[in-house]
Amino acid sequence: MTAWPKVSIGDLLRRSDEPAEIDAAVEYHEVTIKLWGKGIVSRGKVRGSDVVSARNVVRHNQLILSKIDARNGAIGMVPPELDGAIVSNDFPSFEFRDPGRCNPAFIGWLVRSAPFVELCRSASEGTTNRVRIKEERFLAQEIALPPLSHQHAIAASLDALTDKIRQVEAHLDAADAASADLLLSLHHQHAAGRSVRLGDVMDLHEVDEPITPAGTYPQVGVRGFGGGLFAKAAISGTDTTYRAFHKLYEGAIVLSQVKGWEGALARCPADLAGWFVSPEYRTFRCRPDRAHSEYLGEIVRTQWFWQKLQDATRGVGARRERTRPEQFLNIEMTMPSLDDQRRIVEVLRRMSPLKERHDAIRQANAALLPATLERIFTEPQ
Repeated sequence: MTAWPKVSIGDLLRRSDEPAEIDAAVEYHEVTIKLWGKGIVSRGKVRGSDVVSARNVVRHNQLILSKIDARNGAIGMVPPELDGAIVSNDFPSFEFRDPGRCNPAFIGWLVRSAPFVELCRSASEGTTNRVRIKEERFLAQEIALPPLSHQHAIAASLDALTDKIRQVEAHLDAADAASADLLLSLHHQHAAGRSVRLGDVMDLHEVDEPITPAGTYPQVGVRGFGGGLFAKAAISGTDTTYRAFHKLYEGAIVLSQVKGWEGALARCPADLAGWFVSPEYRTFRCRPDRAHSEYLGEIVRTQWFWQKLQDATRGVGARRERTRPEQFLNIEMTMPSLDDQRRIVEVLRRMSPLKERHDAIRQANAALLPATLERIFTEPQ
């Protein structure tokens, strides 16, 4: 098969500088760009009277990038719902010179690929924390551009693949929701109205590890919405301003003070015991004669519990205050007896192999699209 011809980005795109005429009485969507090809989204609406510096207008199917984070995949096509949104000069936008030469959907997929992100890195320069993409260098970069008919076919195939991935995720979400419903049904049935305060069944228990310059500390993060704990890269004692980390132990309930209200809390499994979290994460230990850590580890992953956390903190959305340990321990909730907790844990353990298979499918599903993009836009055509 003949290789796709090479063209410079500047042959396909030109800078769009449409100044925004701001009306003080009108609200405008402000645009932000998610990293790693996750899309162009609205940062929220701003009233014209609150816009204090010059803005440009972006249009549907323009390419837009972040000068600072294009090297981290902050680049994409403007979706139709953000046509007419406004951006600062840190988000230059580009329009097609000849719409008949490029399929915007194809370019939208191309810029999400790892090879294109690497291209953006090579077009960026600067010192640490001040690396920015250089527009002239970016437009001079070359890409392989197939015939228009191939572009349409590739975009359609990737659209279809994405739809299949969404269907699989929806199926897994439904199965997980059914599992959570079963857990809560058993929880309320066996609790029979018995209510406890969390502080009566668990305690704040933190194992502090003083940080030394020569030390190395493998880190753990907490995903929101019940996503659990995950391992992060280790950092050295010279790379942090904290004086101490909290050392994890098996069974600890780990709470993000910042995002706990949206489900960023989880039970520490055995394989992450001995790892570390920053002081922004608080750890709680179940009283063994009153609460089963595996049981509470499942309960805190439910939306039912997240609502209780939201009720325990003040504020709205990103302005919600941190969840303090005393707020967490003051939550009141129904709770089965310890013997019933153990029985429910046995039911959950029998379901564990199915959940593990679902997790494996999710991981494979998440890797499918990036791998496909890399294959299409890296291998010789």
